[in-house]
Amino acid sequence: MIAKIGWNIAPALIVTRREVRDQFRDWRIIFPIVVLTILFPGLMNFTARQAIGFVERYGAPIIGDRLIPFLLMIVGFFPISISLVIALESFVGEKERRSIEPLLSSPLTDVQLYFGKLLASMVPPLLASYLGIFVYLFSVYTQVGWKPEPALLVQIVLLTTVQALVMVSGAVVVSSQTTSVRAANLLASFIIIPMALLIQGESIVMFWGRYSALWLIIFAQVLIAGLLVRTGVAHFNREELLGRDLDMLNLGWGWRVFKGALIGRATSVGSWYTRELTSTLKRVKLPSALMVLALAAGLWLGGQQSKVFVLPENLLNLDRLDQGWIEGIDYFRFFSISGIGTVWLHNIRAILLATVLGLFTFGVLGAIVLMLPIMLIGYFMMSMATTGLQPQTFFTALVLPHGILEIPAIILAGASILRIGATLASPARGRTIGEAWLAAIADWTKIMVGLVLPLLLGAAVLEVLVTPRLAVWLLGG
Repeated sequence: MIAKIGWNIAPALIVTRREVRDQFRDWRIIFPIVVLTILFPGLMNFTARQAIGFVERYGAPIIGDRLIPFLLMIVGFFPISISLVIALESFVGEKERRSIEPLLSSPLTDVQLYFGKLLASMVPPLLASYLGIFVYLFSVYTQVGWKPEPALLVQIVLLTTVQALVMVSGAVVVSSQTTSVRAANLLASFIIIPMALLIQGESIVMFWGRYSALWLIIFAQVLIAGLLVRTGVAHFNREELLGRDLDMLNLGWGWRVFKGALIGRATSVGSWYTRELTSTLKRVKLPSALMVLALAAGLWLGGQQSKVFVLPENLLNLDRLDQGWIEGIDYFRFFSISGIGTVWLHNIRAILLATVLGLFTFGVLGAIVLMLPIMLIGYFMMSMATTGLQPQTFFTALVLPHGILEIPAIILAGASILRIGATLASPARGRTIGEAWLAAIADWTKIMVGLVLPLLLGAAVLEVLVTPRLAVWLLGG
């Protein structure tokens, strides 16, 4: 992406200066941003004083100390959310006002034009966020004497910056692919709602005092922002922007594209497996390798957490693990067809959840969801090692019997989810973005129906009927 721009970033900055100058000339844009940015820190400061006064009366000042950093983060996030309309109107707004034709007829390349608009949409939100953070820090220091640790302040400033980059880059993508400001504003909910949920997750991290985890959140958002920028550059085309008047919902066309990609040239189930599914597996080679690395990283991370969250010794006792333990379980509720179905459906739900989350995050959250079981395995492997049980013995007894089928299923499912995200961030040569996306969904369906579901069913059978007895045989007594 950067190579495409090369050293010709100067023309993009010309567009940025023009856009920023026009924005700062319009009092209807600047006045709400400045006023709300100054008033909102005051409201947060009042909230902080009330909260600190309340908790100190009950001898819990630590809650107040952790509340202020959270409010500081909210102060930085608030101007970005109210300034998002600037990014949403960056392309489609000018198109509706019929002021974009001279800009599109300039000698700028599509990449330079896109980056110029992107940078221009970033300036007002970031300036407002930094102003709000400064006003809040100044007021909270003068009134309650609180000041952040340098590392925490750097984290909050970086969080504010990357959140602005994610939201603005997503909004510019929406603006360049929609046909009206109304449609862009409606689609903005797919940006604001996930970011609001992310803020809630960050607040939990702050209230727990696990500030080191914020670095991982910052890194993940940098990845997503890079993918959003890549998506916008890959699919931006000035001719299409001018020629696109109305997006029609054509379900029949979408079904035909999906069905054609799903069935391909197969004439039977056997030819579908040997031809279509085989070619699909070739397309997910790289995502599969990435999933293997992700699962290995999850296993290591889970093992590291065993040093942080130490289990009580009585929970690690294997003395009661014998045949009587199995006989004490209700056979008809677990060691039965019903138990197999329960395990199978549980795994299917987890993969569907990973798929839905992956659709909105270029596969990133989908891969993380699929990493969680592997992280738990790593956690318990290293926790049990404190009792003298070797990690390889734990893995062989409790994971390997059904994992021999379940782990490949997780790798294939994660690879197909990552490929959907990669499709959005890659140029669709000879196809529209909708056609490329539907083809990626068809590949996901092929892998799920042809391989993942059968593998998960076999894994469920082994997990219910084989793994417990093998665990008793290897670990019991």
